Amino acid sequence: MDFALTEEQEFLRQDIRDFAASELSDDVIDRDQRNEFSRELWQRSAAKGLTGLPAPEEFGGAGLDPLTTAISMEALGYGCPDGGLVFSIGAHLFTCIIPILKFGSEEQKRHYLPLLCSGEVIGANGMTELESGSDAYAMKTRAVKADGGYRINGGKMFITNSPVADMVIVYAITDERKGYFGGITAFLVDADTPGFTAAQSFKKLGLRTSPVGELIFDDMFVPDSAVLGGPGGGAMIFNTVMDWERTCLFASHVGQAERALETATEYARTRQQSGKAIGQYQAISHRLAELKTRLEAARLLVYRAAWKIDRERGVSVDAAMAKNFVAELFVDTSLAAVQTLGGYGYMTEYDVERTLRDAVSAPIYSGTTEIQNNIIARWLGL
Repeated sequence: MDFALTEEQEFLRQDIRDFAASELSDDVIDRDQRNEFSRELWQRSAAKGLTGLPAPEEFGGAGLDPLTTAISMEALGYGCPDGGLVFSIGAHLFTCIIPILKFGSEEQKRHYLPLLCSGEVIGANGMTELESGSDAYAMKTRAVKADGGYRINGGKMFITNSPVADMVIVYAITDERKGYFGGITAFLVDADTPGFTAAQSFKKLGLRTSPVGELIFDDMFVPDSAVLGGPGGGAMIFNTVMDWERTCLFASHVGQAERALETATEYARTRQQSGKAIGQYQAISHRLAELKTRLEAARLLVYRAAWKIDRERGVSVDAAMAKNFVAELFVDTSLAAVQTLGGYGYMTEYDVERTLRDAVSAPIYSGTTEIQNNIIARWLGL
């Protein structure tokens, strides 16, 4: 096995780290407190190519393979102190660009991908509903065949980017008899479609600069050309989306955890207590040492899952293991950073309290820890 990154990957990682640290940190504390999404930082990210990482160059993307995409997201998470912006970019990439790239018609790709990659259009993913969170396929939204298309009624809840999205991939039941296998269809829906409403937006504990809200569809008509991946293909599309998201979005959390650990370690080296640095006390040093070990293991899990995405069919279990491991590491490392910094860690002027608030939801989104354990258990034959 060769664990070394290529020269191009090393350069890209450092380049994104440097760019994110210098160009994507404007006013982050105040914007976090205002729950404010920054279109200016979105456009800076787009100009750097971050809103089109895995899309081919012919559509305006960077043309990166899954592993290099994960490395890039890790670098973005490390360098960018705005966790909400990183999260919104990840949602845009892996729940919108990826399904169009993998399942879209040539016409759909040529229409949407250049707009999404350039950042001109912001994408969102409409799956979660009020009563179908972890059980995503227990949705109430229905799409009924009509002359030349479908009429969609229902709603989606807790949708990342929905208050600012220009287009949404909406999942709806088209055949209740088929259920999971063949009964769900994905649709490409522009936000200016009659009957489409981006309703209330929500304030959150963390990821405050990533807007999240509710979508309502009131007798919304979409043409047959809006169907993504064919009628009944929604389940396969969504499963693919989750493999990418649980791998590459969570790669950004590896970078964020690394930044938090470095902050805690540097403080432990310099903070004096009873005549010596607090890092010389085993209560501190052992905790940070254990987190360092877990961080390196998390990176390997993510890289392996990313490497497998385009090589093997059965990547879902690898993505589930990576997601679970990284999510718990992110929470534990962020909490350790706050506790190591003590009173300073609790203050908003320091990165770590915001990082902790951002981390708390990692075991919830993209499928809860319990859902990932279900996937892993099924793979074990349990």
